[in-house]
Amino acid sequence: MSKKVGPKSPPISSRFQKGKSGNPEGRPKKAKPEKTGSAFDLIIDKRLTVTQGGVPREVTVDEALQHRTLKDAIAGNRSARREVLKMIAKREKALAARDKRTYRSVDLLAEPVDPDNANAALLILGIACHDPWWVDRDGMDNEYERLLLEPWAVQAALSRRRGGSRLTDQDVREIKRCTCDAGALRWPRGTVG
Repeated sequence: MSKKVGPKSPPISSRFQKGKSGNPEGRPKKAKPEKTGSAFDLIIDKRLTVTQGGVPREVTVDEALQHRTLKDAIAGNRSARREVLKMIAKREKALAARDKRTYRSVDLLAEPVDPDNANAALLILGIACHDPWWVDRDGMDNEYERLLLEPWAVQAALSRRRGGSRLTDQDVREIKRCTCDAGALRWPRGTVG
C-alpha cells in the first residue's frame, strides 16, 4: 500500500524524520535593545548652561529644576512650597543619618526667644502677610510688624485637627482675628456650632 504523492502528502524521503526537529537551529532570537535607561535618566544626566547675574555656569538638570522650584516657592506657588519643604525634610534626614553624633534634627531644637528672621520666613513662604491695619498705624517704626496668616495655612491647620472637638466661640474669633481673609475660610464639618 503506497500512499499517493501530492498536495499535503510529500514523498516519504522528504518528510520530517521521527524524533528529529524540522527546525534544528530553533527560532532566531530577537535582538535585545541596548539598555539606555529611562527617558528621565537620559534627561536628568544632561548639563545646562545658565546665566545668573550675567555669569554663565554649568548646572545639572536636577539642580536647575530645584532652583526653579525654589524661585516658584518664593513667588507664591503652593505646590512649589510643598516641594521645597519636602526637599528640606529630605536634607535634614540625610544629614541626621550621616552623622548622628554631631548633628541634631530640627525637631529637637528650640529657640528660647523669637528669632528675628521668623517674620521674614513667614512672608517669603507665603504663610503670612502684613496686617494692613497695623502698618504705619501710629507713624512709628515698630520693632516687630504684625502679620496675619494666609487663609490656606489656617485651612491646612483646621483640616489637620485631631479629636474632632468643636471650637469654642472664643477660638473662632481668635482664628478670624489672626487670618488675612477670614471670609475665605471653609470650616470643617463639626468644628463650628
